[in-house]
Amino acid sequence: GGHIDEFPWVEFVHDGRPCSKGKPLLRLREFGASAEAADITVSCDTCNTSKIMVHAFTQQGLDSLGGCTGRHPHIQHHGKCPATSMRAALTGASNLWFALNVSVLSIPKEVGRLSQLMTDLWSHLSPITNDAVLDYALQTNGALQELANFPKEEIWSAIEAKRQGDSEGGTDDAERIGIADLKREEWEVFTNPAKFPRTSDLELVSIGPPKGYEPWIEDGVLAKRLREVSALIGFTRIISPGNFADIDEIGSDQRVVLSRRAVEWVPASEVKGEGIFLKLRDAEINAWLERKDVGEREREFGEAHRMFRSARNIPNPTANFPGLRYVLLHSLSHSLIRQFSIECGYSASSIRERIYASDGQNGGEQMSGILLYTAAPDSEGTLGGREILSRHLDQALEDMRLCASDPLCSEHDPTDENLTLHGATCHACLFASETSCERSNKYLDRSVLVDTIAGSRIGFFKDAP
Repeated sequence: GGHIDEFPWVEFVHDGRPCSKGKPLLRLREFGASAEAADITVSCDTCNTSKIMVHAFTQQGLDSLGGCTGRHPHIQHHGKCPATSMRAALTGASNLWFALNVSVLSIPKEVGRLSQLMTDLWSHLSPITNDAVLDYALQTNGALQELANFPKEEIWSAIEAKRQGDSEGGTDDAERIGIADLKREEWEVFTNPAKFPRTSDLELVSIGPPKGYEPWIEDGVLAKRLREVSALIGFTRIISPGNFADIDEIGSDQRVVLSRRAVEWVPASEVKGEGIFLKLRDAEINAWLERKDVGEREREFGEAHRMFRSARNIPNPTANFPGLRYVLLHSLSHSLIRQFSIECGYSASSIRERIYASDGQNGGEQMSGILLYTAAPDSEGTLGGREILSRHLDQALEDMRLCASDPLCSEHDPTDENLTLHGATCHACLFASETSCERSNKYLDRSVLVDTIAGSRIGFFKDAP
């Protein structure tokens, strides 16, 4: 439930009971040089009772700590919690706080240039009530200089149309569009770059498929300019959001709110940079997925998905399995992140990914694409164009054939254990920093890209140059 409190030292030393001889005076003693919990004791000088700290991490020690206090110290709130026992954690543990962030790209809402300017400049245009005010605003407001090339009559008509549309819209976009729908709107823009106007936040140029990769990649789009906005909507404890398919899947009882009152605003940040979008050929991926050996690999990932979620008591453990299409796209994305970080002047942690993967079975369009973009304000470099992209793909795929941790890495099976959810992947080949990966380094397998020394022959790009 995201509750947290101070460690109950007195209750721990006395097995859940008060000190038998009055006011307790506690003392910590450390033996040895390891600083492990097994080398630390806590004792009560009043009653000469002591206990080794390692017991705090055993089931017997947890039972003596009592029930959860339901405390949220950041909002000074104590509530009720059905948990019958508490769980000890070290102060510096990384699972004490996981941010719940929602990130979106600024994409054009309108097709026409003037209509888009109405959206971009509406904070300056909304107070204008008549022609005289419009004349004055166009002459004195520097933010409206982009409207100088349009006739005043068209500008005024566009303002009236915008105002009328807002009054009839009814539902706000934030309420109308769910988190799962955001990527579909982005997909529409990246797969039809010529249809949408260039804005100060987004400029797309189609560069075609990388040379030599036409059989597998349908199109490449260079994002010369893009803007990402990331908002903090809450956080979790113990359970990482990366264990779930989407933030929408995280139950309200596991989210920690930011305020005691209804939230009217949340902390947000924006970064501007560049990116590269690759759209793979759906027909080739569909044919690849029909292969028997590929289907067997997908079955293994599906079983690993079920085991992973079952071990963490996530409801419906078989639900929301992304499929091997996602594994392919995700693995390709990570291989390019590593390649870009080596040759393009960006650090690996400053490059982020957005995976667009859908089989279209729920009535939507099939999506098979990746977007890699800079996400750090102090990054400097260039992702290059079509010819350079071909060289990057050559090198990235070649690096995936052999890993410094082979043969252990290439022989890793997704179902080997329920602690991880990946195939032939490790820190030496495909793992990326937490700021780069959208799924916490899960659903990765370099054997779906190219052949490995483990004998896998399911690589989608195995015949690539």
